[in-house]
Amino acid sequence: MRTKILARLRAIEEEKQVRIVYACESGSRAWGFPSADSDYDVRFIYLHPRDWYLSINLEHKRDVIERAIEERLDISGWDLRKALRLLRKGNPPLMEWLGSPIVYLEKFTVAAQMRALLSRYYSPVSCLYHYLHMARGNYREYLKGPTVWVKKYFYVLRPLLAIRWIERGLGVVPTEFQVLVERVVDSPALREEIEKLVAAKRAGAELDHGPRIERISAFVEEELARLEGKRFEWEYGKSVGPVHEFDRVFRAALDEVWAS
Repeated sequence: MRTKILARLRAIEEEKQVRIVYACESGSRAWGFPSADSDYDVRFIYLHPRDWYLSINLEHKRDVIERAIEERLDISGWDLRKALRLLRKGNPPLMEWLGSPIVYLEKFTVAAQMRALLSRYYSPVSCLYHYLHMARGNYREYLKGPTVWVKKYFYVLRPLLAIRWIERGLGVVPTEFQVLVERVVDSPALREEIEKLVAAKRAGAELDHGPRIERISAFVEEELARLEGKRFEWEYGKSVGPVHEFDRVFRAALDEVWAS
């Protein structure tokens, strides 16, 4: 599959006349709880030649490349300029890409420079609101009532544990779910229930609709109640990096990538 993914990425480069500087896995495979039939969620960052950006029409040009899901391959990417704008705002999905444990391609120094910016201009507030919105939405949609969509526990647990990670001052949220569980789940009984759920998903068990898992549901509901109405700006403030730092990385990337 890795060979197939790299071939698809090369084909995109040729078709779109771009250079892909970074490609990774996102979603359940990167988080550490894939099932046998999970899609491969491949995300990448790419760069056009310099003249593409020297246009009075730049803001109307498309800065995303997407491919239809085919053979369990879900592939899409962002232009580096878009990625840097989002990184400056503290975009959590992009942070997860940069921290993915499954990297398919990393050329040049662009990704390393982006990680350096992230470590300096990380915005806890943006991440906290992102994860809280995700947890609330998935809980409301899938986990209310006596019968739940069992695999969706992951999509509420992960953001809630990410919030705990940030609240405890542990820095940028790790992509791997198991790291979150080990560091911020204090209850051995809750950790045991979560680990059972992870093991079942990895083993390919059907985790569709079924009875709620009381211990996990209780934790979820307690955390959502605790976070209700909370204003994170009061505790963390807002952090946005100076634009010239991101401009510098963008210009250096153009020189490095296209000089080669």
